[in-house]
Amino acid sequence: MATINVLKAGMHTLIQDAGRLGVAAVGLSQGGAADMHGYCWANYLLANDANAPQLEITFGQLSITTDANICCVLTGADCSATISSESVNGAAVIPWQTFVLRQGETLSLGYPRAGLRTYLAVKGGFNVVPVRGSVSTVVRNQLGGLLHEKQHGQQQGLPLAIGDQLSVSEEHHVPNGDFLPLSAPSRCIPDYSQPLVLRVVESYQAEKFSSTFKTHFYTNTYTLSPRSDRMGCRFEGESLGEGSQGIISEGIAYGAVQLPPDGLPIVMMNDRQTLGGYPKIGCVARVDMAKLAQSPPGKVVRFQRGDVSLLTQEWQQFSRFFGLSF
Repeated sequence: MATINVLKAGMHTLIQDAGRLGVAAVGLSQGGAADMHGYCWANYLLANDANAPQLEITFGQLSITTDANICCVLTGADCSATISSESVNGAAVIPWQTFVLRQGETLSLGYPRAGLRTYLAVKGGFNVVPVRGSVSTVVRNQLGGLLHEKQHGQQQGLPLAIGDQLSVSEEHHVPNGDFLPLSAPSRCIPDYSQPLVLRVVESYQAEKFSSTFKTHFYTNTYTLSPRSDRMGCRFEGESLGEGSQGIISEGIAYGAVQLPPDGLPIVMMNDRQTLGGYPKIGCVARVDMAKLAQSPPGKVVRFQRGDVSLLTQEWQQFSRFFGLSF
């Protein structure tokens, strides 16, 4: 069984799978890969289980080595990855295409050219002990990921650190000779530099907002705030001025668009809290959330009223293709 050693952990590298679903009732966040498009393609290209654990690497800068030949793929943001060894100095890795990292070689990622998060998958997935049905790392819940030895005992829910070791779940024969890579179709590889339009399915609380508010909401442009994280994406721009009236706290759906007192929207992400008391105009379509997850601070964003039937069909097609069960 191959072991991967972390030489450089990057700014924020987390072990993720599809998420810890059905745990909101006990106050836990779902977690899971923020960009399901990149995550699903990585497992698909390696013929992994649809829920196989991967590394979610935010802002690149990861460096690893391995003690055996392993088949890998990098999807999501292109971090100009290279492979180095005693005989090879900085051979370029093609993103969204499988490759072999051989014994003793070092895989190094730079900063993203466009986008925010990169996904590293290995054939068979990483061998990580699940907690409540998932290995997803949720820092705020201190759940998932590797067990780290701390001064007062073991701790979970931490980003990867230098010196961490990851074992590959299955041992696969990787040829020493020619290797035939498998690539995602070019039409399925996103261009993260393109303008971002998020389609919104309005909820039952949409009627709380005036027609003037909705007109401004759908015509204004916003920029993604540096205060955004895996809990929620905050936006900067012209205040809409109708978010000050609170509501009785209730469950918060993935992608919910909250309007807090400052009148600037917040889109709730994977690590969101389970309850909230801000009014919500609706939810960003699940098929659009991957684009938001790849948007760095300063990205210009616009909201658009979505057609629930069309968006449901898009998500169903995506789920069937990748074998998702939720």
